[in-house]
Amino acid sequence: MKVEIWSEITCPWCGLGSHRLDRAVDRFEHSDQVEVVHRSFPLSSGFPTDRTLSVREAVMAKYGAVEQAGAPDIEGKAAAEGLSPYRVLDNRVGNTDLAHEFLAHASAQGKNREAWDLFFRAYFGQAEPIFTLDDLLGFSDRLGLDRDETRQALSEHRYRSQVQADARQAQRLGATGAPFIVIDGRYGVPGAQDSDGLLDLLRTAWNESHPVTVTAGGDAPACAPDGCAVPARP
Repeated sequence: MKVEIWSEITCPWCGLGSHRLDRAVDRFEHSDQVEVVHRSFPLSSGFPTDRTLSVREAVMAKYGAVEQAGAPDIEGKAAAEGLSPYRVLDNRVGNTDLAHEFLAHASAQGKNREAWDLFFRAYFGQAEPIFTLDDLLGFSDRLGLDRDETRQALSEHRYRSQVQADARQAQRLGATGAPFIVIDGRYGVPGAQDSDGLLDLLRTAWNESHPVTVTAGGDAPACAPDGCAVPARP
């Protein structure tokens, strides 16, 4: 069963949503048969590519008050679920288009989930920058990717069309923001839903795609709704 999750790397609800999805899959009875695939939903293309700004600056510019963005609430929820530190307010934001291209490149090398998990841990756990080519080349080393090949892929924007295609696919499926999860191609789940709800959907999707087939039982003894007869003694 495939589970796809569309995210923006610097979106705190996406990091928390990814964590909740992992917890749900870990608790799922058929977790060894679930493939989790991360996809890009860039939301920060409007930021300049040559500089970053603090989250507080960005929030104040958009909402006028930090509390309006719910950032303290996100940090508290993350801590309650074992993500600590989970740095939101003291982090920095910027244009993540190149970072998404890096993630597409890593995915092409068979490191989709490993790369996304690393980015979420580094960005929210340690407030590490993920915006420049040099930042990303450092991550290529940590993932065991070839640095020169990675540099060439990013310099040529080899995966830009793939990132754009991921975003268009999410929108066609009904996503208006991130995170957005699709379970087994059947259920679209917007937002950072709790792990209990995600686990219920995993079970529902599994049962729908794996119906029980009742075979003929012959004359084997059984109880009926109106009672249980004792088999006749031979």
